[in-house]
This record gives sequence, structure tokens and C-alpha cells, in this order.
Amino acid sequence: METGNITTVTAFVLLGLSNNPQIQAILFVLFLVIYLLTLMENLLLVLVIRADCHLHTPMYFFLSHLSFLDAFYSSVIVPKLLQNLLSKWKTIGLLECFTQISLVLFSGATEGCLLSVMAYDRFQAVCHPLLYMVAMNRKVCISLVGACWTIGMGTGLVNTLLLAQQHFCGPNLISSFACELPPVLLLACSDPYISNAAMMMTMVVLGFGSLVLLVGSYTCIIMTALGINSTSGRSKIFSTCSSHVLVLIIFYGSGIFRYMTPTTGSVLEQVLSLQYSVVTPLLNPLIYSLKNQEVKAALRRVLARKPRLTF
Repeated sequence: METGNITTVTAFVLLGLSNNPQIQAILFVLFLVIYLLTLMENLLLVLVIRADCHLHTPMYFFLSHLSFLDAFYSSVIVPKLLQNLLSKWKTIGLLECFTQISLVLFSGATEGCLLSVMAYDRFQAVCHPLLYMVAMNRKVCISLVGACWTIGMGTGLVNTLLLAQQHFCGPNLISSFACELPPVLLLACSDPYISNAAMMMTMVVLGFGSLVLLVGSYTCIIMTALGINSTSGRSKIFSTCSSHVLVLIIFYGSGIFRYMTPTTGSVLEQVLSLQYSVVTPLLNPLIYSLKNQEVKAALRRVLARKPRLTF
């Protein structure tokens, strides 16, 4: 659209993962399966935690919120990705693009905060077991989760509002399968300094801030575990921590590299975006529950329940 001599972009074109129709068909089937598995795993975990009273503890309360968030996060990215793999015209309107950016930032920030809270919960459980139920009472847990969701909403809203102040006059080609802040800012015709500064501040405060809390919590946990005489207790702690650390490496490693390095539109950037927005939501329920005997036992109890008939 042109206003006087000024051209204004009203839609972007997502270049996607491939232009080859055969590869697009394969990718469609692959991501459809991944998406369905992600929804099934995460929503099943939420239902099991809600349905089984043995899992009504702080750790599983936080895990249920993480699983719900992962199902939501995947739904922000994958449906549009699937649509574009089947569509000849891979356009996305300005409002839809900004909405997707806001929801991606919201989901990423909330997940980072939730992972930090879960690390703090394990720190209290391992390092201060006698005071654990006092330190992590219901009111504290609800407050921590509420803070995570609020910080996520604020992060998405502030960064998107700043992005909306930018002027886009072309080109309108996004070298990605989804609208994300770094590649979209690259297309701004006006000075994106404030938006870039806000994005960097977000990564420094939330990304590295929560990372420091995570590293500190797990360092204390490992030091405490090394001092335990019980071999079974020590192995249980290390088993739990190793699962959590794997999640952190996948999520933080790809996310920080993606948002803290200059955008070039490379294949590596798309792989990293897929890693934290598609792969992580798929792996989280497996990582947190695959080695967890309590979740397996709860699932068996839920499946073994006889349906109650009421007349």
C-alpha cells in the first residue's frame, strides 16, 4: 500500500523451511505428527496431575502449568507452519504477525520463569527438606506461578507495542517459518534501536537473570547430594537434576543464541527456532515423566479407574 510517496507493508511473506513440494509434504506429515504428540503428551500430563491426589504437590503443580504452556506454545507456531507447508501463498498479515510475535515472547518468557521456579522448588526440597512444606505452601506456589504468567504477558506486550511503532516499507520477506522478533526487526525501515534495546534488555534480565538462579539452585542441589550417604537418595537426586538440566540446555541454549546474535536468515537460525518452539514442548513431558515412577504410577491409577455411572 502506498501513502503519497511512502510504501507501507500490510503483509509479510514467510519463506518457510523449503520450496520443494515433495519436501514440504514430508515436513507437513512430520510436524503434524509432532504437534499431535505434543498436545497429547502435555494435556495428558495435566489431566493426570489434576486427577491423581498423590501428585498434588508443589513440583507437579508447577509441572502442570509448564505442560499447559508447552501445549499453548506449540499451538502458536505449528498450525501456521502446517498451513504454509500446504499453501502456495505463504503470506501473513501485519496484525497476525505481531500477534504471533507477542504470543511467542509471552510463551518463552513464561517458560523461562517457570523453569526457574521449578529449580527453586527442587532447591528447597533437597537443601531444606524439613522446611519445604512451609517454604512452598499453596499461597507461595500460586503467587510464583502468577508472577511467571504476569512477567510473560508484560514481556510480550511491551516488546510488541514497541515493534508496532516501527515503519515497514519493504522488502517483506521473512527468512523463517514463523514471525519472530529478530527477523521482523530486520525489515524495519525506521530506526529499530528502541526495539532492539528492549529485546536485549529482556534477554539480559529474564534470560541471564533466570539462568543465574537456575545455575545457583542446581549447584546447591548437587553439593547437597554429594554430602548424602544414601546411594539411592543421591542417585534419585542426580536422576531428577539431569532431566531438568537437559531441558535447560535445549531451551536456554537455542533461545539465547537465537535472540542475542545478529539475524542472518541462516538455516541454523531456523533449526534453533524449531528447537525451542517445536522440539522442546514435545520433549518436556517425556523428560519430566519418563524416569518418574510417581507419574507412571499415577497414570496407571487413572487408567485403572472404573467410570462412575450416574442416573
